[in-house]
Amino acid sequence: MHRHIVIVDRPEDRASVPAATGRVVLTAREYVEAPPPEKPGAKVVNLVRDHHYLSLGYYASLLAEGRGEKVIPTPHALTEISSKRIYAHALPELTAIARRHLLAPADGGAVARTVTVIFGETCEAETAALGRRAFELFRLPLMALHLTYGASEPAAGGRLGWTVRSMRSRSLRGLDAAERGRFDTALDRFTSDRWRDPKPRPGSRYSLAILHDPNDPLPPSNPKALERFRRIGRTLGMEVELITRRDYPRLAEYDALFIRETTRIDHHTFRFATRAQQEGMPVIDDPQSIVRCTNKIYLAELLRTHDLPAPRTMILHRDRLLEAEALGYPIVLKIPDGAFSDGVFKAENREQLVALGARVFARSELALAQSFVYTAFDWRVGILNRQPIYACQYFMSRNHWQIVKHGGDGRIDEGRFRTFGVDEAPAEVIDAALRAAAPIGDGLYGVDLKQNAEGVFVIEVNDNPNIDAGVEDAVLKDELYRIVLREFIRRIDAARAGAAT
Repeated sequence: MHRHIVIVDRPEDRASVPAATGRVVLTAREYVEAPPPEKPGAKVVNLVRDHHYLSLGYYASLLAEGRGEKVIPTPHALTEISSKRIYAHALPELTAIARRHLLAPADGGAVARTVTVIFGETCEAETAALGRRAFELFRLPLMALHLTYGASEPAAGGRLGWTVRSMRSRSLRGLDAAERGRFDTALDRFTSDRWRDPKPRPGSRYSLAILHDPNDPLPPSNPKALERFRRIGRTLGMEVELITRRDYPRLAEYDALFIRETTRIDHHTFRFATRAQQEGMPVIDDPQSIVRCTNKIYLAELLRTHDLPAPRTMILHRDRLLEAEALGYPIVLKIPDGAFSDGVFKAENREQLVALGARVFARSELALAQSFVYTAFDWRVGILNRQPIYACQYFMSRNHWQIVKHGGDGRIDEGRFRTFGVDEAPAEVIDAALRAAAPIGDGLYGVDLKQNAEGVFVIEVNDNPNIDAGVEDAVLKDELYRIVLREFIRRIDAARAGAAT
């Protein structure tokens, strides 16, 4: 087994990475198409320059994490660095460091500069602290920080100093000779050290913000459920306030955040989750869970790695689409980041497969193909902090093969449901759900499963699962809301205890 894997853009980039015992260099495509390792555990350094969402560079980190490898940058970090709207939360802290350590430019000197950070190291002593902190926050092997010198905003006192304006990843091919030497040394040092993840800072206040969208056609909690969270919160001594995306500047006023809005990457829900985590606030869904659950390809790799029962699955590049025929028709083709049955298609023959494949690959470099498993209903098991809290059967929409039917005119039809107590649901369904959710984290998840004469099959793990009044609470009633709110109280108390310590 290789101890270290370095991922590059193109075959000719391999020569740019110094050889070392136990190290292998692969292109992003070679890595995502390689058979998963029998024994995970390698450390993966992703140097691909193009790592925008759903690119091969992004998938390289996503699959590495799904395969149980230790990877930098993580999918979460790549998502953050992809948009200034997401990483903007870190700029004030980095600016404060720059203003403490960087000297003013000499008379007539440049008022803009770029600081190159290689595995957290810079070439100048005065930028060392800035480079270390930027690497702790984002874990990008090669990055550039863009700074300007001038007066700060009036709200910050208008003082002269350096301001970190933006950041981006750098290409291995873009390094000059001196930087290449630093890169070789830093790579050797970094891969020989123990990898540590940064810890979030603790929070303080005691109230819960619920992020929701009043105009969401398929919200994870309906208005009656949101009102029950508010009412029951008061009985537990918790102030629960409904907020919207406009309340982002006020987020730090609360002690915890509960996202009850459909989550997506490069979306304000992810920015809220990231900001809450940076503030040290307990947050459900946390950013890592959003990244992991949003992408079906990651989930497929995770299920395989942990030997969980699932339909036969293939991860395909666009020029390998017809290999899906090995699954046998009908074939289910999925856009990796679809939600609520959107972006999931069924092909009955080659003509449909090709047509649907074109739609999928217009949005993503990779697609997921699965064998079709017919059932009259899907199981959904709600899990919070690794414990099951509800079990539901969702029946297929009328004259459709999914539980949600999206009409061409924007109409949405849903099938009926049946809710069970956890102890009333089949034990094998609950067990499979718990095993599927465990590698994701300790948040709130909804595990979708199918059950037939051949057994139980995990379809996917959802962050942000439904808790609707009259559906998921049909058995536990108000107790379901108490379970969720008590978990937030537990996390808030733990954060406070950590802060006090």
